[in-house]
Amino acid sequence: MSISLLARNVGQSPTLKLNEKAQLLRDKGEAVIHLGGGEPKIKTPIDAILAASAKLQSGEVRYTPTDGTPQLKKAVVRYTEDVYGHVVDPWNVLVSPGAKTALYSIFLSILNPQDEVIVPAPYWVSYPEMIKMVYGVPVVVTPEDGRFQPSLKEMEEACTRYTKAVILNSPNNPSGFVYDEAFVAGVVELCERRGLWLIMDDIYHKLIFDGRTAVSAWKHAKLEAERSKIVVINGISKLYGMTGFRIGWCIGPKALIEVATNVQAQTTSCPSALLQAAAVGALNGMQSVTDNLRLTLQNNRDVMMNELGAFSGVRVIKPGGTFYCLPDFRAYMNDSVALSNLLLERALVVTVPGKEFGMEGHLRISYCTSVKDITEGIERIKWALDPNAPREIYVGDRRLVRDWK
Repeated sequence: MSISLLARNVGQSPTLKLNEKAQLLRDKGEAVIHLGGGEPKIKTPIDAILAASAKLQSGEVRYTPTDGTPQLKKAVVRYTEDVYGHVVDPWNVLVSPGAKTALYSIFLSILNPQDEVIVPAPYWVSYPEMIKMVYGVPVVVTPEDGRFQPSLKEMEEACTRYTKAVILNSPNNPSGFVYDEAFVAGVVELCERRGLWLIMDDIYHKLIFDGRTAVSAWKHAKLEAERSKIVVINGISKLYGMTGFRIGWCIGPKALIEVATNVQAQTTSCPSALLQAAAVGALNGMQSVTDNLRLTLQNNRDVMMNELGAFSGVRVIKPGGTFYCLPDFRAYMNDSVALSNLLLERALVVTVPGKEFGMEGHLRISYCTSVKDITEGIERIKWALDPNAPREIYVGDRRLVRDWK
């Protein structure tokens, strides 16, 4: 079978691969704990359900405009003004079947073959793959000081004459790190000075802890909106726990949004009318669901930090938001893929290798689950790795004994 070179070089999603392996173990009756996921365990907001139900009962579920329904674009415009204090028009908005699709359409719209995109590490696993899928070149910037925020000097030194864009994700998947205001302001200045696109992946931007708020790139822009090269990606999956609805959007200058709309028209046509109606309900409805989710996640984060703090040899930077932390396990093993597989096979705990995020020796661990799973999951990991931990543990109704060093 003849498969394209490009397709053959696209990496498999590590989370999906681990999910499949974990499900096989569950099917065998094993007591697997999943600390690898990024899916809130909350019900779909009632306002979204009612809006989708009304649309369904109307019997008018048909094609929509490629860039989204007027109702949803209006809701996104209002949301952007309320949350960011930034005024946009409907023609600055492209609604897509998920934030990932919006991001891919933007990459396809701005990158020529061999154009470079600056990607700070740790990064979301799909950024480098998506850039390569449109024949661009991801340029990874790994902070030399071991933190999760590069210096502005490191960002500047990564730029070449081929650099076309920078992408930032804050709060960050996989680390939960929140970039500080000086860094975001400096990157905005760098991009404006060099004429680069700045893509802000803000999918977690309201899930920030400890009374902090996300930094808006628009706040620090010197260029007016239509001359600006700032693009903001967002969606309903994380903030409202609506991962299965697959509705996201991007906001940018009109000329770019027109091109990205043409790209979407030739690929996905348009987002689902039914799911857009649900998104309108979520955005226009009670926002307490997001506040409650944030408070629950902050509490879970604190539990996770306490558990990891008692884990000798493991270093972790306290997350400022999202569902995740990215502890450093190099005291036990440098190969994060082998380590993740070992923990799944021996301790029945799902984690995600840090290698997939540009941080070898680390594991992404999610606290987007129950407190019981967090405490029991970390206990199992300690049992599997720490020679000072008790040699015996109960997993479900089975007694396991550690018989390796």
